[in-house]
Amino acid sequence: MPGRRPVRSAVAAAALIAVTSVAAACGGGDDADEPTASVTPPTATETAPPSPSPTEQGFQADIKRVTREDLPHSWRRGCPVPPSGLRMIEMTYWGMDDRPHTGGRLVVNAKAAEDLVGVFRKLFDIRYPIERMEPVDKYRGSDFDSIEANNTSAFNCRRATGSSAFSQHAYGLAIDINPCQNPYVYPDGRIAHKDCTKYRNRDRNDPGMIHAGDEVVDAFESIGWGWGGEWTGAKDYQHFSSNGR
Repeated sequence: MPGRRPVRSAVAAAALIAVTSVAAACGGGDDADEPTASVTPPTATETAPPSPSPTEQGFQADIKRVTREDLPHSWRRGCPVPPSGLRMIEMTYWGMDDRPHTGGRLVVNAKAAEDLVGVFRKLFDIRYPIERMEPVDKYRGSDFDSIEANNTSAFNCRRATGSSAFSQHAYGLAIDINPCQNPYVYPDGRIAHKDCTKYRNRDRNDPGMIHAGDEVVDAFESIGWGWGGEWTGAKDYQHFSSNGR
């Protein structure tokens, strides 16, 4: 678990992020705009199932192309990015059991894939723990169910919470990390997932939590990605995106 450091004072962009925070939110768990399910199983699930077993190897990552068949629940016609514009990162990650694990899989925008490998290499090196890392297709495209499983995920062609606009997840340009320990908190303090409500208290220091100014935030900031925990009003502590929304 990375140590917490003081919040840096240079937060001039916070006001811009605050204006769009509710429209860009990802963690509320609404599934009204879920993609239509397909009967075709995801190829990635068949060929590279997540490993529940720890490994002794260091960080490794492989970037692979994906097809429509790999995204039966998370992609549909009309999505802003075609499957050819996405990539599957298969990688090792540090687990909640304080050991490295193989089989992590994250679907992201092709243009961001290399940068994100660098980010997750940093998270692995600092032993930042992740519960699980599976494409949202494992949960039939349900953001709510993925959060209930505390699953770290990226691409999902859906609308932003409380908005008719596409979420940054629909572009493969947003990632939700340990969404239970880092919940979406509505402006009134509500959290949609009852098992995660204790993490409303951000003074806690449980494994997997993300705090302002810590090494997780720094790692994403190094590639220009913003954090939803810096929004005003609603807070999306799990959420990192290329445009900060």
